[in-house]
Amino acid sequence: MNSFFARMSVTMAMMAGATGAFAQAESTNRVAVETAWAVFVEDDPKECWSVSSPKQTVNSRDGRVVAVRRGDILMFVSFRPGSGARGEVSFTGGYPFAPGSTVNMDVGGTNFELFVDGEWAWPASDDEDAKIVAALKRGSEAVLTARSSRGTKTEDTFSLFGFTAAMEEASKRCAN
Repeated sequence: MNSFFARMSVTMAMMAGATGAFAQAESTNRVAVETAWAVFVEDDPKECWSVSSPKQTVNSRDGRVVAVRRGDILMFVSFRPGSGARGEVSFTGGYPFAPGSTVNMDVGGTNFELFVDGEWAWPASDDEDAKIVAALKRGSEAVLTARSSRGTKTEDTFSLFGFTAAMEEASKRCAN
């Protein structure tokens, strides 16, 4: 699947079937923890992922920090042998993103754009996933900046300590 829309269709279909990203947010099948990252595995259908929550979150409106209620804020790297996903990056900000907006991911000064649908964001292609994963392996933190449907700017900072080990563990567990 090379296009963003094809990836979205598969992910949305999986969410509708209570698998994929929805299952990732709900799973209790944790098999490993690597510093700031955890690894989960589901067997039917086979899916493995590494996931982390932010170490810092800043919400602002009109340049001022504000208190807001958000759901789970998570960054994933997923492997689904049945659908060909090999290191698919995704992010949920815990709120609906502004329609037509994007999420900026900054990893050590290298910026990536994630496209949004509802509360989820993904890179546009498998190639972009690979570039992001390579940057995440080299980096120490990732900062994701987005805008909610209500106009709140959010900045979520994720530690990358343990990222490489967790991603490799998830990949190994979904090798076949």
